[in-house]
Amino acid sequence: MEYQAIEIKNDGAVAWLTLNRPHNLNALSAQMVAELEDFLHRLPKQTETRVVVMKGAGRAFCAGLDLKEQNRGGTGLGASTTDTVESQRRMSDLVVAMRRAPQPFIAAIRGPAAGGGFALALACDVRIAGESARFNAAFIRIGLTACDMGVSYFLPRAVGSSVASELMLTGRFINAQRAFATGLVSELMPDAEVDSAAAKLALEMTETSPLGLRLTKECLSLSIDAGSLEQAVAIEDRNQVLCVRAGYIEEGARAFLEKRKPRYAPRA
Repeated sequence: MEYQAIEIKNDGAVAWLTLNRPHNLNALSAQMVAELEDFLHRLPKQTETRVVVMKGAGRAFCAGLDLKEQNRGGTGLGASTTDTVESQRRMSDLVVAMRRAPQPFIAAIRGPAAGGGFALALACDVRIAGESARFNAAFIRIGLTACDMGVSYFLPRAVGSSVASELMLTGRFINAQRAFATGLVSELMPDAEVDSAAAKLALEMTETSPLGLRLTKECLSLSIDAGSLEQAVAIEDRNQVLCVRAGYIEEGARAFLEKRKPRYAPRA
């Protein structure tokens, strides 16, 4: 598929995914959803890509669903129940695919991340915000519930139930400063420095072993929902054995002793 609503640029082992509808604040159109589906479907097999950085073109990350397109007869307003279910599931499946992908996602956020844009940011493993960033669960302000595209799952885990309830029951915005204070984002900096900070973080991730990186993402996701310490430890034990058997520890230990960066062969 030739992409128009998104843009993909590869920088070594890092793929830069740009939501590319700046004239509409990168709102989610049917075309953008289809292009994201295609990219995310291909991603697990692209072993040369080890980290994905998601950003928005122009002055916004993503303003959520393109309501103007919906009002022109898109899949949603005025559509049948069956069509609405299909459209809804296609959007929610995007965040599922992001979590299932073996590559960590870094969100580089400037301007609004609202509604579906908030959901995409929450589905990323790490969020870096510029000072202009702001977030809200906009769905509740347009006649829907605030529980959409995984927001009710991700947000309480990021900020706790009280702040999550406040934001979701009102649809109010949280600014970049408060987002940093509550742990919604891990770094806060001037807008001009967001991309370079994301690039630096992505580079650090690519310097780890290929198998160790993907298994760490998997284990973090599973451990958050683990029913007990024993379940989390069992996953950790399995992953450590896999990394040892893959041979990455040999180069990792040698590099540590020689006080240099490891040079991992792309075995996984």
